[in-house]
Amino acid sequence: MAVPASVLIQTEVGKAAQVAAEVARIDGVTSAEDVTGPYDVIVRAESGSVDELGRMVVSKVQLIDGITRTLTCPVVHL
Repeated sequence: MAVPASVLIQTEVGKAAQVAAEVARIDGVTSAEDVTGPYDVIVRAESGSVDELGRMVVSKVQLIDGITRTLTCPVVHL
């Protein structure tokens, strides 16, 4: 069963569109949109496990130039 999540991203000023485009190319990312508010990009992603999700964020998403902070929110079914 896939683990869906939202990843909320803060970027450097003027980098949101570039970051969204780069994140959208990562395997497992289903959407990446630049938004307004306290976060600059909201990403929807899926992975095989919470561990895989964490590895994706740390080893792929956070390495993109212009990202200053991420907050990963795995979806839970209560």
